Amino acid sequence: MLSSTTIPVNHFYLKDTFDSGQPLAFHANYDQFSDTLTYVSGTHIINVRFSGTRTVGSLTIVGKDIRFASADVHTRFRLSDDMEHYYEEMATDDFMRTAIEKYNGMRLTLNDPWETTLCFIISQYNNMKRIRSIVRNIINRYGAPIRDEEDKTIARSFPGSADLMMASEKDLEECGAGFRAKYIKEAAAYCTENLDLAKLKNKKYDALKEELLTITGVGDKVADCIALMGYGKLEAFPIDVWVERTLERAYFKGKKKPIKELHKFATKRWGEYAGYAQQYIFWHGMHLIPESEIQKEQEEASAPMGPPPQPKKASRPRPKKPPKKG
Repeated sequence: MLSSTTIPVNHFYLKDTFDSGQPLAFHANYDQFSDTLTYVSGTHIINVRFSGTRTVGSLTIVGKDIRFASADVHTRFRLSDDMEHYYEEMATDDFMRTAIEKYNGMRLTLNDPWETTLCFIISQYNNMKRIRSIVRNIINRYGAPIRDEEDKTIARSFPGSADLMMASEKDLEECGAGFRAKYIKEAAAYCTENLDLAKLKNKKYDALKEELLTITGVGDKVADCIALMGYGKLEAFPIDVWVERTLERAYFKGKKKPIKELHKFATKRWGEYAGYAQQYIFWHGMHLIPESEIQKEQEEASAPMGPPPQPKKASRPRPKKPPKKG
């Protein structure tokens, strides 16, 4: 039997949180008309419905084990974050103040480290539609069935690294992974046999990132995504092509800058809140980039999947712009 509970939330907006290229966007289901998100955590199906404004609202949480579901929502959406304080620290200039005003309530999410690792390995040189397809295919093929009272399969769990270690590259290719199949299989084996991701959570950011970079298919940007969204390290500042272009246009008059210089700039400007600032830079910047530029990048990401070099930096998939409200 399903149970529900409703909790108050401040500075929370479900749609932007889902749309803004985080792991839930790759495998959860969001209905914008009811403002409802359904996702699987372990063997639990969790339903979250939001109502309210960007600054004041409520979340109705539904699940079989309401205690588990409530705890998962609280952790995954970082509901303990003091957003007013974060916004004060992030609002260093007009660009950031505008981003915060327009997308107030967009939250960083905290996800399972392996789930985050797999999603961002798949995201490289890719677009949102294809990523969702690959991730969903992998879940449907390798995830454990979640059954209802009548023993019907109603969902599948997110497969662990041990599950995918046993998969063949051919099978992963059939899920749509293309050249990423090799990276997925090798990363799964490494995270099963050599690197316990769960034991990395207490490491400081620099040491954590160094460990993550030993995983096949994980470069600088993906390691920062995992550190930020899989471990909650707010010092992490993932830089894909969208963040790179936005920073250069907003803060360097369009001049090209080395990635290391952009990292130093972000650390100096936003310090321990850099990760949160990055999410707002990414999402605000995506709505400022010319459509022709976005279309070209998406076409390149949609090209036939040949084996590129070991990825060092790739663009985060660009979600569709939400329709303008009247």
